[in-house]
Formats: sequence, C-alpha cells, structure tokens
Amino acid sequence: MSDPLFWLGLSLLLVAVSLTAVLIVAIPACTELVRAARSVERLCDTLNREFPPTLESIRLTGLEITELTEDLNDGVKSASEVVKQVDKTLSTTQKQVNLLQKGTRRVAVGIKVAWEKWQRYPARKRLAIEKMTNEKSRG
Repeated sequence: MSDPLFWLGLSLLLVAVSLTAVLIVAIPACTELVRAARSVERLCDTLNREFPPTLESIRLTGLEITELTEDLNDGVKSASEVVKQVDKTLSTTQKQVNLLQKGTRRVAVGIKVAWEKWQRYPARKRLAIEKMTNEKSRG
C-alpha cells in the first residue's frame, strides 16, 4: 500500500465523488437562485413603473400643501388687519362717546342753571315774558 499510483487513483476517485456530491447539491440551489433573480427582476420592473408616478404625486402634494399654507398665512394676516381696524374703530368710538358725554353734561348743567335762574326770576316778569311770547306766536 505504499504504491503512489494507488493513492493517486484513490484521491482522484474521492475528488470525483466530492465534485459529484457538490454538483448534486448545487443544482437545486442554482435553480432557486434563478427563481429569486426572476422575482427580483419582476419587482424592479414594477418599481420602475410605479415609482415615478408616486414620486410625482408626492411632489404635487407637497406643492399643494405649500399653496394651502400660503393661503392660510394670507387669511391670518387679513384677519389680523381686520382685528386691528376693529380695535382702532372701537377706540375712536370710545373717544367720541366720551366727548359726547362731556357735551351732554355741559348741556345738562346749562339747562339746570337756566332752570334755576328761571325759578328765581320774579314771577311778574316771567308772566310778562310768557305773555309776550304767546302774543308773538299768535300774530
């Protein structure tokens, strides 16, 4: 058994058996790899068809959101201006009411003073004035 040709032949036989075993095991693995490659190819085709429209619709949605945000900001600015105008109008109205109250008080004080003077005025002079007023209104 020390013949080198025997060992060479035995080792070649073992290599051949090992290669055969590897090929028998590798064939189903290779077919599964082919199936997986076809699935990946179909997935890539689907993605190539579906992604551009999806990305375009996402871009359009972003633009619409931007427009709505601008419209909302314009509405808020407009409402703010209206509130400022209402506030200004209210303060102006309040000032005018205060002036009217002062004027009304002055008129009321004037009427009160006139009434007091009228009450103090001698009765016969008052009757004479009333008589003259009545005669002028008739004639």
